[in-house]
Amino acid sequence: MKQVTQSLKSGVVEVVDVPLPVTSSNALRIRSTVSLISAGTERMMIDFGRGNWLQKARQQPDKVRMVLDKARTDGPLATLQSVRNKLDQPLAPGYCNVGVVDAVGRGMSGFAVGDRVASNGKHAEYVVVPGNLCARIPDGVSDEDAAFTVVGAIALQGIRLAEVQLGSAVAVMGLGLIGLLTVQLLQAQGCRVIGFDFDPAKLALAERFGAQGVKLGDGADPVAAAMAFSRDRGVDAVLITAATDSNDPVHHAAQMSRKRGRIVLVGVAGLELSRADFFEKELTFQVSCSYGPGRYDPRYEEAGIDYPVGFVRWTEQRNFEAVLDVMAAGKLDLASLRSHRFAIAEAPAAYDVIGGSEPSLGVLLTYPVPPPGAMGEEARPERRIALAAPPREDVTINMIGAGNYAAAVLLPAFAKAGAGLGVIASSGGLTAATQARKFGFSAVSTDIAEVVADEAASAVVIATRHDSHADLTVDALLKGKHVFVEKPLGLTLDEVDRVQAAQEAAPRSLLMVGFNRRFAPSVVSAKAVIDRNNGPKSFIYTVNAGAIPADHWTQNREVGGGRIIGEVCHFVDLLRFLADAPIVRHEIARMDSATADTVAITLGFADGSLGAIHYLANGHKGFPKERIEIFSAGKVLQIDNFRRINGFGAPGSGRLPSLRQDKGQAACAQAFVDAIRTGGASPIPAEELFEVARVCIALAQAA
Repeated sequence: MKQVTQSLKSGVVEVVDVPLPVTSSNALRIRSTVSLISAGTERMMIDFGRGNWLQKARQQPDKVRMVLDKARTDGPLATLQSVRNKLDQPLAPGYCNVGVVDAVGRGMSGFAVGDRVASNGKHAEYVVVPGNLCARIPDGVSDEDAAFTVVGAIALQGIRLAEVQLGSAVAVMGLGLIGLLTVQLLQAQGCRVIGFDFDPAKLALAERFGAQGVKLGDGADPVAAAMAFSRDRGVDAVLITAATDSNDPVHHAAQMSRKRGRIVLVGVAGLELSRADFFEKELTFQVSCSYGPGRYDPRYEEAGIDYPVGFVRWTEQRNFEAVLDVMAAGKLDLASLRSHRFAIAEAPAAYDVIGGSEPSLGVLLTYPVPPPGAMGEEARPERRIALAAPPREDVTINMIGAGNYAAAVLLPAFAKAGAGLGVIASSGGLTAATQARKFGFSAVSTDIAEVVADEAASAVVIATRHDSHADLTVDALLKGKHVFVEKPLGLTLDEVDRVQAAQEAAPRSLLMVGFNRRFAPSVVSAKAVIDRNNGPKSFIYTVNAGAIPADHWTQNREVGGGRIIGEVCHFVDLLRFLADAPIVRHEIARMDSATADTVAITLGFADGSLGAIHYLANGHKGFPKERIEIFSAGKVLQIDNFRRINGFGAPGSGRLPSLRQDKGQAACAQAFVDAIRTGGASPIPAEELFEVARVCIALAQAA
């Protein structure tokens, strides 16, 4: 199927072939009929992509600070590679989609195959969208009108925050697509509207919709015009729907407002506010969050948990429905807002229009209609796309998952290890298709079962979300595949038991977990030193992990397992490797309150060695993320963020270069591939993998 992508590095827009996406839980798969390009938001992304490095930095100063912090701790080369990887990830634009429901995901109700729906889906022939971001289209509303639903909801949410009433005097600053929809929705509520813009054509449209238009520039005084319009009382509310870096919209909005008026920022504007502008009038200033309550809440959008209507009357979905009802009532003139229409294959030309000087408003993309009588699978795109001849290497891997870590770390590591790249899969298709073309996979797919069963593959690499690891690993092992699974191995003891049973049932299949720190050059060097010493050792492992929001998927116990199972397993494994003895006891203490992710773990090993892991979410990013100190037989070794190793009383421990951090990912992948190639044992003994998994699950339960 066709999907539009945009490069963050260059701004180039392309139409690419991707496999049919998989319908997820609490979601709908929709066959698109039309989608609307949001000229404001999507033009900003084009401008960002076309900018040089300096221009990109100026647009995102907060990201620049993050890059500088990372460079200080991880080194300039690793940081530069990380930035390049981020910019290499294509953006999938679009959030105003209309189509027909093609499949209904598990847990969904209220929708059926064949329903026409508006959603925030991307510009693609088929999209998968959470049910709470979809609304059924009334029979009297055309698909092309319904394509304005989401931008209409953005306008409507701004109006709701402004708390206007019948007869309110309202100013709208910026008469682009959302501004003109705002004018019409305000008129429908019985408000008096004055609109401001530089473009005479947009002002003429606003006046046709019933507003008073004021042309900015050429010495015009927007404040004086608004005061006259409001009978010298000041307007009741100002909605800023412009897209500008200037502070003028907010400054003028404050000056034209009445006492205790409301200013709502729907678009983008400079926010260097003047206290004097707001203080005397006790003005309220608020930034509107997209389509309404529920936006960016994973429980609402992904888990499908609706807000009770008695407490949250207008959610984003209910705003969609309200806009569609207004359309059905004939209260919106949308034909006047449609300026261009392009087929999906011509999408780059459509973006040339919105990114160029040609006047435009609503630019629509249209999609192919299935042949008459085509039903079910025969009418849908394939879930697998062949890109090249099958690889000829003696070790071929299939990859499941194509997220940031897989793209930035695992794929370069396995390519460097000389593995043949067979099929790569992801549920949405786009990320897998991007990496398939970048690294040279022979095919891309969204059919996970087919990728696991593929007889041409020697091994399966699993880099999906944590809750799927155990099931995929068991399936691959029982099909005779070697398995490399990113940590963790499983989220529960039952899952670990099932993986162990599958591994024992397939003794010729290697099982490997991505515990790469064992293979880091600094760790290998330190291990060689301490192995020369007899007697127990002491380890202090300080991890400046940083805080992660409580609603991040890794914090979800059912999906990510939490940070102890999902990340601390790395550090437990590394100490298990350095001690070279089984863990015989473990304890954990957890900090209360907002820093609950901060824990102190102690490990006791069978040889008498002791380990302490301080996992800290309350530190500063300027401090190294990981520091390991090893005390053994009168010697001390310090590994600082896998960039350098210092020895005290340990001649020959050496110092490593500090320009590039090396956590051992490449060596880890190489060891796995070499073991398959030579028929050797797994680079990490299976009993250690299961031991570490069970210890971490026990620690998480204790915490």
